Amino acid sequence: MPLRVVRRRELMGGALASLTAGIVRARADTAVDLALVLAVDASGSVDDRRFALQQHGYADAFRSPTVLKAIRSGAAQAIAVTMMQWTGPAMQTQVIGWNVVGDEASAQKFAAVIDATPRQLHGGGTSISGAVDFARLLLVQAPYTAGRRVIDVSGDGANNRGRPAERARDDAVRDNIGINGLPILALEPYLDRYYYDNVIGGPGAFMIPVESYEAFAEAILKKLIMEIAGLAP
Repeated sequence: MPLRVVRRRELMGGALASLTAGIVRARADTAVDLALVLAVDASGSVDDRRFALQQHGYADAFRSPTVLKAIRSGAAQAIAVTMMQWTGPAMQTQVIGWNVVGDEASAQKFAAVIDATPRQLHGGGTSISGAVDFARLLLVQAPYTAGRRVIDVSGDGANNRGRPAERARDDAVRDNIGINGLPILALEPYLDRYYYDNVIGGPGAFMIPVESYEAFAEAILKKLIMEIAGLAP
């Protein structure tokens, strides 16, 4: 089945949420086109085989010449990227620190680090809101000047722990952070509708629904190319 890309309307902003109040974002000399958080589902519905398919899909994408071409297409010709795992409301961890990727060597190195990073979380429910809130903190504290800030959320279930996902989404959008989604429909066939209504947000936000974990690698490759290059779906 062809991969579908679904856009999300821009959410209207307001006052900054209290989560990031008082936090001063560090700004180093390094300028990047995009600061990107890869938020990987490690909840109880994701067994080790499914988790490995996600992990290897991300790693293979960063080995792709097409992804590198997208990175090199920006003004700074580099992105900053980090990876986190998430489950319940208070169960998130940054498993790979911030890396600047701007050439083949750095892309290959980041891919190798992804492959070598063990799973650190198991179970605890599915808190997309917790994942988005944690990712916002990572972006606020990222030591880069970024043209765009994006959270890349993949998962196989709707939010069932913590505050509503749409509230976390709205707070992120108010901070000028975009959220794109990759709902995996293996367990919840209508999860794409949920992601559209409650998860993705910001200017040009989109999602790519994927029918199964086996199709994850193809979907994440397409998704990364689009969000790195800033392409409109």
